[in-house]
Amino acid sequence: MKNKQKAVEMIPPGSSQEEEEEENKACAKAKRSKPEDDEGGEVVYHPVKLSRSDLYRPPTAEELNQLKEAESLFHCSLLKMQMEELLKEVALSERRKEQINSFVHKVTKLLQTVPHSSEVEVSDLSWLSGAVKVPFLLVPKTPKGKFHMAPPTSVDLIGSYPLGTCTKPRIMVDLAVTIPADILHPKDALNQRYPRKRALYLAGLAQHLASFTDIGTMRYSCLHGNRLRPVLLLTPPGKESSTFTVRVHACPPPGFFKPSRFHPQRNNVRTEWYTGLQASQSESNEPPTPHYNSSVLGDLLPRAHLQFLSAVSSQCSAFPDGVALLKVWLHQRELDQGTGCFNGFLASMLLAFLLTTHRISNTMTAYQLLRNSLNFLASTDLTVNGISLAKDPDSTAPSLADFHNAFQVVFVDPSGHLNMCADMTTCTYKQLQHEASVSMQFWDDPTVDGFHCLLMTPKPMIRTMDHVFQLCELVKLQSSCKKLNLLSELMDHSGNYVHTTLPFILSLLQRGLGQRISLLTHSLSPDPEWSVESEAPQHKAQPPLSFGLLLRPELAASVLERGPPADSPKAAEFRQLWGPRSELRRFQDGAITEAVLWDGKSMCQKQLVPRQIITHLLQLHADIPESSVRYVGAKVDDVIKVGSEVPSTGEEESLMVVQSYDDLSRKLWRLEGLPLSITSVQGAHPALRYTQVFPPLPLKLDYSFFDREKACQSLVPKEGKPCPAYITPITVICHMEGSGKWPHDRLAIRHIRAAFHIRLGELLKKHHNYTCRPSPTHLDIWKDGLVFRIQVAYHREPQVLRESVNTEGLLVVRDNEEAQTLEMATIHRPLLTSTLHGLQQQHPCFGAVCRLAKRWLGAQLFSEDITEDTADLLVASLFLQPAPFTPPGSPQVGFLRFLHLLSSFDWRNNPLVVNLNNQLTAPDYTEIKNDFMASRESLPVMFIATPKDKKLSMWTKRAPSVQMLHRVVMVAAESLKVLEHQLMDGDQIQDVRVVMRPPLDAYDVLIHLNPKQVPLLSQAVDPPTVNFSRGVMTGSVVPSGGALPVIDYNPVSLYLAELREAFGHLALFFCDPYGGEVIAVLWKPQAFSPVPFKTSQVSARNVEVTGDEASTVPNVEAILEDFRIIGEGLVKSVEARTERWSF
Repeated sequence: MKNKQKAVEMIPPGSSQEEEEEENKACAKAKRSKPEDDEGGEVVYHPVKLSRSDLYRPPTAEELNQLKEAESLFHCSLLKMQMEELLKEVALSERRKEQINSFVHKVTKLLQTVPHSSEVEVSDLSWLSGAVKVPFLLVPKTPKGKFHMAPPTSVDLIGSYPLGTCTKPRIMVDLAVTIPADILHPKDALNQRYPRKRALYLAGLAQHLASFTDIGTMRYSCLHGNRLRPVLLLTPPGKESSTFTVRVHACPPPGFFKPSRFHPQRNNVRTEWYTGLQASQSESNEPPTPHYNSSVLGDLLPRAHLQFLSAVSSQCSAFPDGVALLKVWLHQRELDQGTGCFNGFLASMLLAFLLTTHRISNTMTAYQLLRNSLNFLASTDLTVNGISLAKDPDSTAPSLADFHNAFQVVFVDPSGHLNMCADMTTCTYKQLQHEASVSMQFWDDPTVDGFHCLLMTPKPMIRTMDHVFQLCELVKLQSSCKKLNLLSELMDHSGNYVHTTLPFILSLLQRGLGQRISLLTHSLSPDPEWSVESEAPQHKAQPPLSFGLLLRPELAASVLERGPPADSPKAAEFRQLWGPRSELRRFQDGAITEAVLWDGKSMCQKQLVPRQIITHLLQLHADIPESSVRYVGAKVDDVIKVGSEVPSTGEEESLMVVQSYDDLSRKLWRLEGLPLSITSVQGAHPALRYTQVFPPLPLKLDYSFFDREKACQSLVPKEGKPCPAYITPITVICHMEGSGKWPHDRLAIRHIRAAFHIRLGELLKKHHNYTCRPSPTHLDIWKDGLVFRIQVAYHREPQVLRESVNTEGLLVVRDNEEAQTLEMATIHRPLLTSTLHGLQQQHPCFGAVCRLAKRWLGAQLFSEDITEDTADLLVASLFLQPAPFTPPGSPQVGFLRFLHLLSSFDWRNNPLVVNLNNQLTAPDYTEIKNDFMASRESLPVMFIATPKDKKLSMWTKRAPSVQMLHRVVMVAAESLKVLEHQLMDGDQIQDVRVVMRPPLDAYDVLIHLNPKQVPLLSQAVDPPTVNFSRGVMTGSVVPSGGALPVIDYNPVSLYLAELREAFGHLALFFCDPYGGEVIAVLWKPQAFSPVPFKTSQVSARNVEVTGDEASTVPNVEAILEDFRIIGEGLVKSVEARTERWSF
């Protein structure tokens, strides 16, 4: 945000006098110098020059009030300035208002010149030229009545523009055109006669305006998706065509119809007329048509509503700004557009209700208006207790109970006759309530950037809800109407079967999903738009209906739906809901109840139980086949799936590793015969916090694949065989107690540690028959088909490494790389592992989100820059500070938010604070931020602060670099865009793995590897159809004993390490650690500039002589040859992309 309260103010070029008027008053004495263009064409800005008296003058009474207000209302004055700046962003400029007024004036003049036409039957459209169509689905085709064209009685501005609450970016100006009374008949309210005449009148206006060049484009639309209320959209010609739209409404003369005729209990669409069948029932037995009635009534009242809102607004100076903030809040949550939305009109009416009922005061600021509105929405359920703006309605006005019987959400207008939320579903209002409640929770949290979360972060459904599914073939909802017997509701909605069935489908899903979900939402059908030359689109022509589920993780994955006892009266209701899936079951407690058992063995299958419930209920009760339901709850999870018989995303495998580790830990604690006792056993491996992308699998070795090395009881692969399966060593840190016997010499400590490794191996072999291989740095243990790598640690060793004696015999303590690395391995990483293990217990999908995030980083060749620990911390921040969302409840939504965090976080100006175990307080946050700003230049480019690391960001100290972070941000933004489009657009042919395939055209050299020697080939994003035998058999694993295989042997990572060591000064090397078959090489440009000749620096360099000077440049051909030689047997080919080289 630009800070406009600074004394030094930047003045953009060409800023209009009108837009700067306010600031001119404030800085009357300021001398402004024009921006000058320098040679490069860039604008040079000059600061506003203030005199000394202006700079130091005492604050005025108004400024003192503003300071007091900022202090008492906002966390800080920055929030106040951000709000003010946002309001300036969305407000219309004076220039734009002039353009609108000019265009509206032209349109009004043109509308008043509409010619008269002769009277014809309503069904006779011969008077319309073929170029313009009627914006109405004329079904049934036989209405009564006569129609003719005539100039409108009046043309008035209505809606947000005259009220002053119109905001950018979607500027919509409403124009009410009054249909002359002689065109209408008092009985036109019946059987769609009035809506059809209204549509004909709009078509007549469109035909008249089509011949004038003052109008840019003309299109039809529907007001909030209501097909009974078509509107005509006009845009100005030329460059301004996309800046604003004028929406023309046709309305009856005020008071033409009696409002009492549109009571929610009355019928205005006769069954006999609608169906064409002779009806036996009398008029009194006709079903009520509340939605049809409110559609017609809505056209009678817009002028009265504008008068009411203008009167309220005139008493509260902050009213327009309060509405603007509320509209921004609704827009970011996708609640302000479409059928049944909570639009700007309702936002204005809500504020008016709060003002007229004295729940808020006329003197409040826009900030307070927004806050009180959200608080009211969060605490008031309009689906149960409706509210009314009518102070003294007439005797014919319906009661709130009448409205509740007819509509799901009730908010009555000042006349007392119209429910303004007639089209809103319960689910939409519950979503609105939920969003308001979440906003209020984080608003007062000083550790959250409230402004950004509240008003600047978009919340699309795919990133907000845990699971999403779509109904694709909407035409199938016609059969749902028949199955659910909804003829009277279909008449009420004028044949719109989508809106007719939606409330019934939502209530069915709410019953079926029950306690598994905390919220069910649905997309709001967008207002259709079509050319005036086209027929009105069919109801099925709208995009698929999307539904979102917010899961309760502890209940969502349950495979058992336990019902009432068999003899209970509710049992029949349970059987009716679940149909043939319901069966009697006896439970361990002796109870015999109705129950439904869903399929699901692994966690990833259980997470999709809601999908089974949804498809079963829709098929059973609404005749919607499974093929029409597109469930996108877990599409991305495929890239981390393992196992062929029972697919799993790693939860079961991780649990197996953790259980084996727990068993080993207990056995280590019980060991006797060690010189010093063990003080702690801590896991320090991602698999032990459930975040290893592909958790280590217990392996049963095929001995025929190996030669046995008798001396050290090891297995060595035979010549000519493929590279054996990669065996991950799972690191465990074993701290020994402190004692005076520990030496103070670094070399002696290493010898003692080696001795402990030997002794531990002997004891584990003796007591538990584990095959062990000790080494100076660690002890490898073969247990349950897994390898655990134990490292003995002594808590004072890092301190010993920091100490040294200088030439004068004094003890010097100096931090060094070796001590930091040891401290990281033995203290910080084990602590992080245990903390994140705890987070996994709180949030069951934490591990899966980490695995997806790291799989993407690996696939895009970023795993060297964003390390495993860094990635886990980034994901942890999504769970610990999810605002403005709730913590992710599925791996897919967590992964999307991870990409959003990477691409949108301001890494340059903000530290990412990960509040592990909730140990940081508000003052800690302030301290971290202040320290960060004070020493920004010396800190890592990606700064992550944790309770144990507030100042240094040790996890990101070495990587990423500025350039790599920039690329990560760019690729994450593109991946997020592509992936969300793939998930929500059913027409996409590509699979979601497209975001896992890296763009290799950015690299200079590609080294292609021999797949036979890539041990993790099966983990590739696109695994090969044919795989190699790698010395592993299927079957149960022996828990102890047996020969030890080759551990931690991955030719690809060893080759990469050699390349980086030999050529790291010339190039960067990238590879996907999970089965990547390509190593991508990027030359460092500065490495190819000539350097003076030195005999010590001629390795892989050519000597060039120019005159008396000799210089050397890298010998690229020799380097490429070296790539092949170093990787002999592993490298298949080296592809030099010389067209990219610029040296």
